[in-house]
Amino acid sequence: MPGAAASRRAGRSVPFSRRGAEGRQQRVMRMRLVQHPDGFDLTLGDRVVIRHRADAPFLYLGTGEPSMRMNHGHFRIRDYVSARVPLTHAQMSAAGEGARIALSPTAADPVAIVLTVSGDDADARIGFEGAAPDVNRFWIRVAAEAGEHVWGGGEQLSYFDMRGRHFPLWTSEPGNGRDPKTLMTFQNNQRSNAGGDYFNTNYPQPTFISSRRYALHVETTAWSAFDFRHDGFHEIEVWEVPERIELWARPHFTDLVGALAERFGRQPPLPDWVLQGAILGMKDGDNSFARMAAIENAGAAVSGIWCEDWVGLRITSFGRRLFWDWAWNRERYSDLDQKIAALRARGQRFLGYVNPYLAIDGVLYPVARDAGYLALKLDSDEPYVVDFGEFHCGLVDFTNPAAADWFAEAVIGRNMLDFGLSGWMADFGEYLPTDVRLHSGLDGMLAHNAWPVLWGEVNARAVASRGLTGDTLFFMRAGFSGVQRYCPLLWAGDQSVDFSRHDGLQTVICAALSSGLLGNAYHHSDIGGYTSLFGNVRTPELIMRWSEMAAFTAVMRSHEGNRPTENLQIDQDPEVLAHFAKMTRIYRALGPYLRALSDEAAVNGLPLQRPLFLHFEEDAATYTEQTAYLLGPDLLVAPVIAEGATRREAYLPAGARWTHLWSGETFEGGASADVAAPLGQPPVFFREGSAHAGLFRSLTDA
Repeated sequence: MPGAAASRRAGRSVPFSRRGAEGRQQRVMRMRLVQHPDGFDLTLGDRVVIRHRADAPFLYLGTGEPSMRMNHGHFRIRDYVSARVPLTHAQMSAAGEGARIALSPTAADPVAIVLTVSGDDADARIGFEGAAPDVNRFWIRVAAEAGEHVWGGGEQLSYFDMRGRHFPLWTSEPGNGRDPKTLMTFQNNQRSNAGGDYFNTNYPQPTFISSRRYALHVETTAWSAFDFRHDGFHEIEVWEVPERIELWARPHFTDLVGALAERFGRQPPLPDWVLQGAILGMKDGDNSFARMAAIENAGAAVSGIWCEDWVGLRITSFGRRLFWDWAWNRERYSDLDQKIAALRARGQRFLGYVNPYLAIDGVLYPVARDAGYLALKLDSDEPYVVDFGEFHCGLVDFTNPAAADWFAEAVIGRNMLDFGLSGWMADFGEYLPTDVRLHSGLDGMLAHNAWPVLWGEVNARAVASRGLTGDTLFFMRAGFSGVQRYCPLLWAGDQSVDFSRHDGLQTVICAALSSGLLGNAYHHSDIGGYTSLFGNVRTPELIMRWSEMAAFTAVMRSHEGNRPTENLQIDQDPEVLAHFAKMTRIYRALGPYLRALSDEAAVNGLPLQRPLFLHFEEDAATYTEQTAYLLGPDLLVAPVIAEGATRREAYLPAGARWTHLWSGETFEGGASADVAAPLGQPPVFFREGSAHAGLFRSLTDA
């Protein structure tokens, strides 16, 4: 490869190459460095991804002083940047089949950082080394184009297309109220500083896909941010020098999603038992089973019952919380072991709840404390105790191998799996404080985003130890890069019990689409929402519309919410119950189609819920759609997301003809269809010529 002298010749293309299969010839790869008199371009195929010029550098280094304050999983984050230095001078040299690029502020300055660029076919990796120890701020600019769209960022709840906005990437409570202009957000901020904003999410990830058909990932666990507000570039900020930037370019979006699933991990197929019907969420003690029987008698297809309160209840001002001591509470469920066995004999399963924290007034806390399994305060050997709102907990230090093994074996293995649980909500993961001392010595600022992944690994390891991977189904809301290889199912977190734009029903669709592009094949939500505050309660219409959407997702599961006695439940209204039962039968009837999609996902990583552009990439009108989705390649679902609506206009992608499920009317793609949407008939269309057309038509008889 030419050295620095050659960089003075304008526009010189420097291809990366490697030996062919027989080692006799070189073949040109699609990744290239194109050198210019005052800089270079890094291209993937015909895409310029990195553009560096002396008067427009792509990389900046600096220093900053962060301020972090956590309150019940909500973070108030501030930063004072004391230096931001552009690195204008670049000098290249060959490095094996790649290149080394030394960057400095000017030609007269010492090298500030060295980039190692390597690649294989349409992939590229940029490593970073040699930065001064005091450098803790990093900015990189990626080339952008007019009209470009970007998606990903983990599980985003408000905006699927991220172009034009700034997204900090830090796992946290999303906030009770995610729109600062709403009364709900104001009330929550006034009461407990618990409001959020559009970018707050349980599951961030520094990875995005561009409509220019490439993907980018930043390998870091530090606080970072994507800034897509500029016309000519995207800026990525990281509060450390990251290990590397990874890039993929593919001809089709499905190929990009497959590459990311290969990188971060694919989930096993859904268990067969899940597809038999809905999982009923109950926290009513022994009475839960009688209510389950009544719902089945109303005609509902039920695959299992999920009882969070199997560990007991704790009543707080927020509502009915759980007792965080992870074992069967015999007072609340007198003969649970026998009931679990009876359910299993009928082909149904029992699910529970667990999280990575231990209540200080429980039995497990002193065991973990005395064994040295808890995270500690920075200035003493005392356990770090976290306030969860009217009760306090220690946090198990998963960077301690002995602690992780103990939780996986003694808590999840013996207390849950051996007891008979077939799944659970693996809750939280976002609450790791930054001022904590960990066994590994890892700084809390770097451990925080990694914590959900460690938590997922503990759960997955416990399941694997019993040979139950692919049969046991636990679900998580928190995540970060790599959680995909451990978590078999995401759920969208704690939506409000309403139709609101940034907190309610429609946020679930955006969450499924954004996370699905990054290798998370399965997604679902709490039917009816969860969070009920300040007099905001469920309506029959909300539960029914949510049930309609859930019937066309990977898993159908209900939830009683944080205040069950103040909110309508599925079995308390005959019309709601009949509607729910019908939707569960539709979900069960879809089973063969969902099974085929699930088996496919285990191989290629494609999510079950897909953005319209994933299969209609030539139709640019699909790029910003976030309130409708494809279920697999052949079903288009446009849930009713507006309160009181009885019709819905849905855009049908060009390149196919679409049949309305309920009326049988056929529409040409490339235009919107305005269809009636009475309760029980959500707007659903199937692609003409689908091999599953017969199954889809049968859904109207469910």
